[in-house]
Amino acid sequence: MKMRRLGKTKLMVSVIGFGGIPIQHVDEKAAREIFQALAEAGINFVDTGRGYTTSESLIGRALKDHRREDFIIATKSMARTYEGIRRDVETSLKQLDVEQIELYQFHNVRYEEEMDTIFGEGGAYQGIKEYLDQGVIKHLGITSHNRNILIPAMDTGVFDTIQFPFNAVENQAIEQFQYAIEKDLGVIIMKPLAGGALINKGLALRYAMEQPFVTTLIPGMNSVEQVMENAAVGNHFTPLNDEEKALLNQEVEELGDKFCRRCGYCAPCTVGIDIPTCFLMEGYYTRYDLKEWAIDRYSAIHPSAGDCIQCGDCEKRCPYDLPIINMLERVDQLFSK
Repeated sequence: MKMRRLGKTKLMVSVIGFGGIPIQHVDEKAAREIFQALAEAGINFVDTGRGYTTSESLIGRALKDHRREDFIIATKSMARTYEGIRRDVETSLKQLDVEQIELYQFHNVRYEEEMDTIFGEGGAYQGIKEYLDQGVIKHLGITSHNRNILIPAMDTGVFDTIQFPFNAVENQAIEQFQYAIEKDLGVIIMKPLAGGALINKGLALRYAMEQPFVTTLIPGMNSVEQVMENAAVGNHFTPLNDEEKALLNQEVEELGDKFCRRCGYCAPCTVGIDIPTCFLMEGYYTRYDLKEWAIDRYSAIHPSAGDCIQCGDCEKRCPYDLPIINMLERVDQLFSK
C-alpha cells in the first residue's frame, strides 16, 4: 500500500483510508472481518465520527483483534462548545475503547459564526486543547463542505489536517488544498467517489490519487469486497491514460453538479423518507440503464418521494444546499409514469 506523510503530524498513512460511515449498517462479525481485510491490505487510516451511530463502537470492538499501532484513528464531533466537545471526546474514547486518539476533528464547520463559537470563551477549542495538552488527543483537524472556511481555519495555526470533498466532479477547493500543503497540513479527501455517484470507482480513486495535494482518500466501505477493490488501487496505482480520462469526463458531464452525495446529513426525514436512496434509484434509472431494476426497488421504498410534506428540514441540513424538495418531486414524477 502506498503510504504518505499526513503533514506535520508526521504520521504515515495509507493513501487509501477507511471511511467509517457505512460500517454502521453491518454487525460486529462483519466489522471484524472488514478490519482483518484492512490490515491485510495495508490500510491503516480509519475515519469515523460521533454522529455515525454505531460506527465508533463497531470499530472499537474490531480493533481488539489487532495491535493498536496497526491503525491510525480519526474521529470527529459536531460539538461547538466546551461542555459539548468534552462529552463527545469522552464518548469517543469509550466507544472506540482506546486511551488515545490520533486525530480529532471539528466536523462540518460551515459558517464563520461557528468558528467564532469554537474559538470563543467556553468554546470547543478550549475543551479540545485540554485533551491535546494531556496527550489523549495527538492532533487536531477540521472538516467542512464550505471552502471559504478553510483558509481562515488554517491561519489559526491550531490545525494539523483539513478534510474536504474532492473528486472528478468537485474540484472547487484546489487553491485551499495547495495552501494546506504550503502550511504542511495533511489533506484528507472525503467523497472521492462523489458519495457513490461516480460508478467508475477505480478511475475515480486513481483520479484523486494523482493529485499532488492529496494525502489520503476515505471512501466508505462496508464489506470485505469493497476493501479489496479499493485497496487494489492503492497497491497497484497507475495514472489515468487518455482513454480513461475521457471515460471519466463523460460521466462527470452527465452527472452535473446538482446531485446527492449520500452523506446522510439530510436525515432524519420528518415523515421517514430515505432521501438518499430515492435519489440513488433515480440515478440507476436515468444514468445507468437499469430502469426495470430501479423501478422494482423503488416500489419497495415506503414512504417514498411522493410522501414528502415539503417541511424543508432536510434542506436546512444539506451541506450542499441542494433543492431537495424539488428533487424529490422529480423522483416522484419519474417513478409515477
